[in-house]
Amino acid sequence: MEKAEKAEKAERAVNEGEHQVSDEADRVWSGSWVAERLGVELVGDDRLTGLLGLALRRNPKRAHLLVSNVLGKHVPQSPSVVYGHGVELGRRVRELLGAEDAGRAVVLGYAETATGLGHCVADGLGLAPYLHSTRRPVAGVATAGGFEEAHSHATSHLLLPEDPALLGGDGPLVLVDDEFSTGNTVLNTVRDLHARYPRRRYVVVALVDMRSAADAGRLEAFAREIGARVDLVAAASGTVRLPEGVLEKGQELVARYESESASESAAAGSSGPVARFPAPLEGIADTPLSGARGTARTAPTTPHPDDGRIDLHWPAGLPDGGRHGFTPAHRELLEEALPAMARRLADALPHNARRVHILGFEELMYAPLRLAHELERSAGVEVRYSTTTRSPVLAVDDPGYAIRTRLAFPAHDDPADGPGERYAYNVAGAGFDAVVVVVDSAGDTPALHAPDGLLARLAAHTPRVLLAVIPSYAPERPSMLPEPLRGPAFSSYAPEEVGWLLQDLSDVTLEAPTEEREEAIQSGGAHYAESLPVEYQPSEQYQKLFHAALEDSAARIAQAVGVVTETVLAERSPRPVLVSLARAGTPVGILMRRWAQHRHGLDLPHYAVSIVRGRGIDANALRWLARHHDPRDVVFVDGWTGKGAITRELAQALEEFEKSDGISGFDPEIAVLADPGSCVRTYGTREDFLIPSACLNSTVSGLISRTVLRADLVGPDDFHGAKFYRELAGTDVSVAFLDAVCARFPEVADAACAQAKELLATDRSPTWEGWAAVERISEEYAIHDVNLVKPGVGETTRVMLRRVPWKVLARAGAGSDLDHVRLLAEQRGVPVEEVDGLPYTCVGLIHPKYTRGATGADGKAVSV
Repeated sequence: MEKAEKAEKAERAVNEGEHQVSDEADRVWSGSWVAERLGVELVGDDRLTGLLGLALRRNPKRAHLLVSNVLGKHVPQSPSVVYGHGVELGRRVRELLGAEDAGRAVVLGYAETATGLGHCVADGLGLAPYLHSTRRPVAGVATAGGFEEAHSHATSHLLLPEDPALLGGDGPLVLVDDEFSTGNTVLNTVRDLHARYPRRRYVVVALVDMRSAADAGRLEAFAREIGARVDLVAAASGTVRLPEGVLEKGQELVARYESESASESAAAGSSGPVARFPAPLEGIADTPLSGARGTARTAPTTPHPDDGRIDLHWPAGLPDGGRHGFTPAHRELLEEALPAMARRLADALPHNARRVHILGFEELMYAPLRLAHELERSAGVEVRYSTTTRSPVLAVDDPGYAIRTRLAFPAHDDPADGPGERYAYNVAGAGFDAVVVVVDSAGDTPALHAPDGLLARLAAHTPRVLLAVIPSYAPERPSMLPEPLRGPAFSSYAPEEVGWLLQDLSDVTLEAPTEEREEAIQSGGAHYAESLPVEYQPSEQYQKLFHAALEDSAARIAQAVGVVTETVLAERSPRPVLVSLARAGTPVGILMRRWAQHRHGLDLPHYAVSIVRGRGIDANALRWLARHHDPRDVVFVDGWTGKGAITRELAQALEEFEKSDGISGFDPEIAVLADPGSCVRTYGTREDFLIPSACLNSTVSGLISRTVLRADLVGPDDFHGAKFYRELAGTDVSVAFLDAVCARFPEVADAACAQAKELLATDRSPTWEGWAAVERISEEYAIHDVNLVKPGVGETTRVMLRRVPWKVLARAGAGSDLDHVRLLAEQRGVPVEEVDGLPYTCVGLIHPKYTRGATGADGKAVSV
């Protein structure tokens, strides 16, 4: 009879919205301690003090923390109360939207605190699919968006839906958070998503709306700005009144109380005081922390956290939550499986257990909540539910303070932001007969089971610790792209220097005489990427020029490498993923990787991908990168800019890729060693000088050819191709070039860092003066095709080595930077004209309207 009554009461809590808080909370408000010491006030609905308590953050951005009594995060609560609040909010949203719009809605919850609440709102809404943001990057899953939560302890949110189309519909988007304090997070989210997936209506949902009138006005103004309707649904509303200097006073309080509690924490085996809660309040089913029947348990002689694993028989293919999306079909599968899983939990409990705690794991809130709710409905035991968290909060053993105890333990899911402390609040000292820890398999690591891990910490405060592990959901990806090619099997670079996102076409004959290629390209009969020029074999005289140029310019190049790398680390990402544009960008990418290792001890990933003018970047390479890294960390790298054609090509290609694949986050801005054309913001220098790697072809680029894109060789699921010229190993100077530049890193380090700091403070907006010069030259020389005008030392060298050159324009007075160009021009019979006022050191002109009749029998250019 008792079991049936408990189940009936739990059901009423969901269906009728009985969400009263405890009599104890009414007698002693769990925010009074902070209010009295800091003067913080909650002003608004009468329900606020029942729904919220106060604590002090260990956070330099905000002193106070609103602690929800009904969220199931920091305060253990009856699962029927937690679930009931979320479902009721979802029902209110359904009434607001009406049946038609509710049927087209998508619900988005915020990590970490609202992942479970958002899922409950989706349940109340009806058949809405659900997604929550995450702070856990998942290899192989593309990012569909992201935003920042400025006041949070961990600010960056990722959106990782298995199906990118989940966010692409035009139905209402329902955004769910536990509280709204300023509304900034919502604004950041809507701004980011509306730019990608515009829609007409948004609904913002929270347990409490604590924004000021000014903040509320900002949301209304933003809605008008984007031309969309934004509604707000909250269980209660009000504001927080903060006296002047509250942040400093709060930090002082935290410092003082943490110092005082340090000795007690060591003695108790917890990070924070151990509370002595009052006796249970009989008949109050939804009492937060409804009392221990004793003080904290002492640790057993032999901890037993590892012998209580429960096999839930979690259904195959059922996601552990909404990190990658949770559909109505998933919901149906979960509802069907819950009763049997709850029975397995109940069977594993000690026979005399009367008071049980289900402890979820950071973002894993919904699955543990539903298990706890089903256990509460069916097992005849008192069940409480909360989860661990990464948020650091001061613990104070006082009935008027919301966080009575704190258990601290190391993170156990190998987080992307590195190791750190995690917490379980108000569990120690609460008198639980058993604690069931529910984690996903990503969190079931040795750190969880370590002597200082979560399970051992809990074992000091309860007679029995049990563990249930839910499989971490891994979205299926249809395409199986190969792993990157690496040396020495492909290229003469060491395997850790670069991974080539290319396919090996070394056994295919792709070379054609330069004159044949030029005629086919200019006549429109072929694209330049469909064949390869015959590799230029430098004469002894030319090789001497290369080594002399390297000796003269190594320090200059080293400093430019340092400047561009420091700029990237400061402005783009602290741990960038370098992606060089093969092949000219690849030596630069390796040099940047070596600088980051030399100067900062960073081991940065580096890949090389193909981009083809007129055809775009290799989309399969982008898909591979998105599945293995956060696209926002990717920095594209090239050697130099000419007129900026590749810069524009990349921007257009990424825009088209986002539309076709729904994958966003790739930044189109290229980082280059030299930017003489003023086409980018991230560069090592804007001077046009000789970069010796431009003097040669494959023999300074790991013995790799330029990339190939031909329909009969590269299928829709293939990477672009390239060849590895193993037979040229005898003349390979690829590693020698890198080593010569890296040897100069120590002598230029200080200057490079100082120059990077100066650049970061200046306006580096591209002026595109190089493009303007190219257009002018194209008309002045009656070429009428900017693609045949190649500005800069590097591009001119390419003309001499790969194409049929017509003329070289050299800046009057240009010195040794052009020695190799003059030698190549002499060998090919190409005139060199000195020009005043040239913005580049030199410009190479490809023979216009080329046919093989425009050259002599020896291939040298003749006048037309």
